Amino acid sequence: MKKITNRAFSVLLLAFLVIVGMVFYLLRYADHGQEWALAFSRVNSGSTGELTDRNGVLLASFTATENRFNPDRDTRIANYHITGDYWNRTGTGLLSSYWGDLQGFSLLTGTTRAEHTRLQLNIDAELNNQAFTALAGRKGAVLVTNYKTGELLCMVSAPAVDPADPDAVPEDGAYINRCLSAAFVPGSVFKLITAAAAIENIPDIDERSFYCEGKTTIAGVDIVCSGTHYTQTFEQALSNSCNVAFAKLAIMMGQDTMIKYVRQYGFLDRQSLDGIPTAAGSYPLEFVGDPELGWSGIGQSTDLICPYSLLRFVSAVANGGVLCEPKLLQDGDALRSRYMEADTADRLTRMMNYNVTAHYDGEHNFPGLKLCAKTGTAELGDGTSHAWFTGFLLDEEHPYAFVVFVEQGGGGLSAAGKVANIVLQYAVLR
Repeated sequence: MKKITNRAFSVLLLAFLVIVGMVFYLLRYADHGQEWALAFSRVNSGSTGELTDRNGVLLASFTATENRFNPDRDTRIANYHITGDYWNRTGTGLLSSYWGDLQGFSLLTGTTRAEHTRLQLNIDAELNNQAFTALAGRKGAVLVTNYKTGELLCMVSAPAVDPADPDAVPEDGAYINRCLSAAFVPGSVFKLITAAAAIENIPDIDERSFYCEGKTTIAGVDIVCSGTHYTQTFEQALSNSCNVAFAKLAIMMGQDTMIKYVRQYGFLDRQSLDGIPTAAGSYPLEFVGDPELGWSGIGQSTDLICPYSLLRFVSAVANGGVLCEPKLLQDGDALRSRYMEADTADRLTRMMNYNVTAHYDGEHNFPGLKLCAKTGTAELGDGTSHAWFTGFLLDEEHPYAFVVFVEQGGGGLSAAGKVANIVLQYAVLR
């Protein structure tokens, strides 16, 4: 009897191990089936495909015997982080992310279909060329979207590489898509989040005044401002990008409230652009005390923001608080959701427009553009600063929201603002 029991136990154990093995295999097959099927031929002999921009410009294509890219080297480089390459060197390239769709691979049969597949993008390749040129060899990111439709018109990360030259030695960081796959110290563009929280949590915010003598001392720690602004309104404080005022606002509202809004607007989450994951941001979540909370309210401390998350924020502000999720592919309408209260979005819109007219010399620096914007100069502690410029156009014919980031670029207006003007002027004329 004991021998029968032992044999039954052995059979059950063996059956259990077989089931576990099958489950493991099926999970691995779901993840890597296509890779296994095409192990000896990266391009299936029966499938062909292509990626094109919104105007039909060819970005990449493949046949049974050949992988091709756009014949123009500048176009290939400017659009590299969108197309990627056939060697999976960048995590956001569509040739990697949508290889299964282009091949028509079936998990059931383990085969690919012998068809031609075309993925058309919302991206304007020539607008990307202009953005890449405007960055002028500096590391950075440029994003432009239609905030009414969600169409992502421009996504450029620099440096980049020529995907048609697999043997080229890339510049350091060239495979990182700075639009999606990284988060950076935001500096004063973060004040837009603090301002939104203040609008909704301080009922008399427009009746209050904020005094700045160039710095304020909180619990023995100096918070230094970029200027001396004396008595100013809430609107003027944002236009002046006053560190003193916004540090005090963050402390007034408290860390829990600040965390609530950073979470609510998705800055701590990994977002998804047509299935391509983005980087999460950072904000002090553990108790840090008033001085550090003040620094966090002006976009310093441990604050980090992904440029794509900032694009979602300004797109929602521009669209009355409704977010049309940016879309890279022309494969249906964008998802729409209430991201922000309409009154808050309207108030921020007016304040951002005031920034341009009162502080950024809009008529000279952005001629003809109906611009609402905010600069950011994010200090890195080593004498350098990231430059940011973000906002949107109040233009029914050209409803564009944008983010420009120049890594260690210096001043927000002088560095990122100039790039934004070049890109937006070209976009409006397209």
